[in-house]
Amino acid sequence: MSQQRNIKIIGMIPAYNCAHLLKKAYEQVPKEYFDDIIVVDDGSTDDTFTVAKTLPVKSFTHPHSGYGGNIKYAIQKAMELGADYCIEIHGDGQYDPSNIPAAIQKIQAQRPDFLLGSRFIPMLQPLRDKMSLVRYLANLGMSLIDRLVLGLPLSEFHQGFRVYGRTLIETVGLEGTSNDHLFSFQIIAKAAFCRLTVLEIPVRCDYAGEHTSISLKRSVVYALQTFGVLFLFILARLGFRTRLFRCIS
Repeated sequence: MSQQRNIKIIGMIPAYNCAHLLKKAYEQVPKEYFDDIIVVDDGSTDDTFTVAKTLPVKSFTHPHSGYGGNIKYAIQKAMELGADYCIEIHGDGQYDPSNIPAAIQKIQAQRPDFLLGSRFIPMLQPLRDKMSLVRYLANLGMSLIDRLVLGLPLSEFHQGFRVYGRTLIETVGLEGTSNDHLFSFQIIAKAAFCRLTVLEIPVRCDYAGEHTSISLKRSVVYALQTFGVLFLFILARLGFRTRLFRCIS
């Protein structure tokens, strides 16, 4: 399907200590939508990479660097393989792979630089999917602030379903970004700073099964860190550039 418009689409599955979940997650992926699929293991201490090598995909591993570090490594591998777009597919199966066809249809029709999935379309859907009330309210509040500061008309800013375009990576770069979960917000802020096209589609997320989500304590740390990113964004808009906010091209 991706070849119909000369777009090379690579699915990238970042994985860390999810050996018992990886095969099932891969089997649920609609493979006909991809030109290639890669699994990138973040130096797991279990058999994740061993399982990855049994799958009919290109598999890579590297020393443990954290969620953001693994995503950046995966993006770089996808770009090296010639991807115009790379879709992040969670190795623990938390995000419903049935979201993928709609994402590909969106990028083929509108060619955004960055496409995000939103769990908040419709707004009450996360609660129906069993998101905790604390996380629900925190996401709503943080996304409201993010929307006002970054100027992006998105319903959610803190999700894991993403489609990275080559133009995004070549324009904002990956240097200076976090190797932890903060990377996922930094890359949105960088896209906003460089005035790239960021769109969203509704996605569903499973909270009932076994997954590798970050703890509540780390979520609080992440939330505080995002306010630091917003502060640097405002400074950059005022002309005080930092390493994080710069446009390469």
